[in-house]
Amino acid sequence: MALFRYPRRHTWWYEFRFSGQLVRESARTRSKTMARRAEQARRRELEEGYHGLKRRAEPRLFSVAATEWMAMKKPTLAPKSYRIEQTNLQLHLLPIFGRMLVTDIDARDIATYQQHRLSEKASPKTINLEIGTLRAVLRRFRVWANVQPDVRMLPTSDTIGRALSVDEERLLLTACGQSRSSSLLPVVGLAINTCLRYSEIRLLRWNQVDLTNRSVTVGKSKTDAGSGRMVPLNGYAAGLLDFWAGRFTERRGDDFVFPSERYGAGGDTFTAHAYRTDPTKPIGDWKEAWESAKRRAGVKCRFHDLRHTGCTRMLEAGVPFATVAVVMGWSAAATVRMAKRYGHIGQTAQHQAVAAINTTVFDAGSFAFPFDTARTPEKAVAN
Repeated sequence: MALFRYPRRHTWWYEFRFSGQLVRESARTRSKTMARRAEQARRRELEEGYHGLKRRAEPRLFSVAATEWMAMKKPTLAPKSYRIEQTNLQLHLLPIFGRMLVTDIDARDIATYQQHRLSEKASPKTINLEIGTLRAVLRRFRVWANVQPDVRMLPTSDTIGRALSVDEERLLLTACGQSRSSSLLPVVGLAINTCLRYSEIRLLRWNQVDLTNRSVTVGKSKTDAGSGRMVPLNGYAAGLLDFWAGRFTERRGDDFVFPSERYGAGGDTFTAHAYRTDPTKPIGDWKEAWESAKRRAGVKCRFHDLRHTGCTRMLEAGVPFATVAVVMGWSAAATVRMAKRYGHIGQTAQHQAVAAINTTVFDAGSFAFPFDTARTPEKAVAN
């Protein structure tokens, strides 16, 4: 083992051989005594790792651990996912756990946090996502394994939303047509008739729209299965986009279909229309216009329910589930879950499917059972 300094530098370095490899690292200190201790700690760390000995987690504040974890994950997380993790930490987790050591956080603290968030009217799904962020940080510092056996995620509702009736759809579209946001009507109509997700519509560009062949190619989506999929346009959706394209006669391929809008002052009616658009930027959101349209229509639903509406109508019409899954852009895992959730829909198609089994084998009307169907199962067994 050797301690040394580079010329014109005051920081000590250590150098030693371990398992045939030369280890030369800065001790990051001007004290020779501290440098010697740093070298010993580094050698012990390598030996424990070599022999598979479990190291105890370093006692660091959760706030520091969270900052290090976010820095490590930033290159690999999508921008939206990064913002979600950042929000979970800054607004909710750090105020509670920030001053605690990661080694001191236990299942009792997590259960208390869950109750606290429930008292703030946060949904179980939201709280579970926050605990997921906490879990990721603790796992990074080898603490979660000790806590996990006693932590229980909150039960969440497995409902799929609701499908709009034809009358509700008519009322909603009428109210959207009265909105000062001129894009709200085509957006809502497109969501129902294509089952596109909110972000898929908001970020749609004209080079993804093929009005000649009546189709839309989705860009980046929630899942790999959804990204790049081709969604056909029915007559209503094609008509909406054709009408909307007429408003942008000088559009370019990379322009957004629904550009950012600025409105004139006054009112929530179509007369206060957008007076300036920027096709190089997508619209921020339709939140205010959407909520106002729902109030006028007297319809209570989420924007995501428009997607449920289109999916439900396809299944009720007897469209094979595999085809619906492609249109919806579900991943393989999501398709399995959705098959259970939507299993009660499209019973007509399911009856037709099983009916096809016997009609291809024999004439059911002339088939004779090999036992007396009038006898009860108990008697048949007894005989």
